[in-house]
Amino acid sequence: MGLTIEALQEAICQENLDGWLFSSFRHRDRLSEEILELPEGLTNTRAWFYAVPAKGSPVKIVHAIEASHLDTLPGEKQVYVSREELLVCLKALAGRRWGVHISDSIFAISYLDAGTAANLERAGLTLCSASALVQRFKGLLNADGIASHEKAARDLYAIVDETWALVKRSHESGKILFEGDMRNAMLRGMEKRGIATDHPPIAAAGAHSGDPHFDFSGQGSAVREGDLIQFDLWAKEKKDASIYADISWLGVYGKTIPPDVEKAFQDLVSAREGAYEFIRTELEAGRRPTGASVDAKTREILIKAGYEKAIRHRTGHGIDTECHGSGVNIDSVEFPDTRLLLDGSCFSLEPGIYFDSFGLRTEIDVYIQDGKAVISGGERQFSLLSC
Repeated sequence: MGLTIEALQEAICQENLDGWLFSSFRHRDRLSEEILELPEGLTNTRAWFYAVPAKGSPVKIVHAIEASHLDTLPGEKQVYVSREELLVCLKALAGRRWGVHISDSIFAISYLDAGTAANLERAGLTLCSASALVQRFKGLLNADGIASHEKAARDLYAIVDETWALVKRSHESGKILFEGDMRNAMLRGMEKRGIATDHPPIAAAGAHSGDPHFDFSGQGSAVREGDLIQFDLWAKEKKDASIYADISWLGVYGKTIPPDVEKAFQDLVSAREGAYEFIRTELEAGRRPTGASVDAKTREILIKAGYEKAIRHRTGHGIDTECHGSGVNIDSVEFPDTRLLLDGSCFSLEPGIYFDSFGLRTEIDVYIQDGKAVISGGERQFSLLSC
């Protein structure tokens, strides 16, 4: 994306902090390294710090044997050898509120270890979570990012159509269909369209659909008549700064849909649509909902419908260059996220309910653009697929 100090400082000012403090030791903080666009392969046997104030020039604090580590970045360089010298360098940053990569609720950005945090506080720095900074700088899509995300979403919906056509042909011909056949079809569809995934998609049949992160080796299990089939697939274009899309789709291997599956699916769709409508109406009223508030609304709908014991995960996650991205998560229970749905936020809405014999998850992606909630890909599932 092309790092600029001005962009970092704009995020700092928007969150009313005095600065953003980056650091890493033994490459523990990949988020700092990614945001600062450090060259790959750098040796990191000693801790470094990069302090970006809300105004003014950054400060680089590096160890003498790795003194060139941050030379790609602007700012004054300070070199230390001993721990005492490091503390002297850090004390120059004292008396200010610094955003650092810690969070007691959003573990995905909590890279700063307790020992380093204790030394920073001992030096007189006030530490604040940089979770909102990370969202503003990394987790909000610009116009190019939205276009990349939309392209991936359209491709995934087309792949679902192709894969379900395979399912129907197998059912009509009586040929045995394996979970691996469906997964391979999705992977072929991705390769054909020039999109890539960081992990093979989920193709789960029968009781396996009750496992939200089901995986298998080889060809998997054979699909049986009447089995519920869960697809979950995510991918992005094969180029730098491309953005993921992530969807889930459901069908039944047969011409008849069991009544209990149909009811559960319709109740789940009501929760998904309720979440989207909550976001839409809040934005229309001039209010920015939090990820936690959207998740709470979704849970309220499912619990009222009698599914409290069947909920196993949050409603959604942020999406950017990673499938589980740095922006706001739709979560009030697992990793409660009180960050706001700002313009450029992109996230999944994927409520799921799970039972002993089957499970269901319906997933769409949404992004916020010009104060409005937009569903990507132009599609969402309202009816179960059948053969």
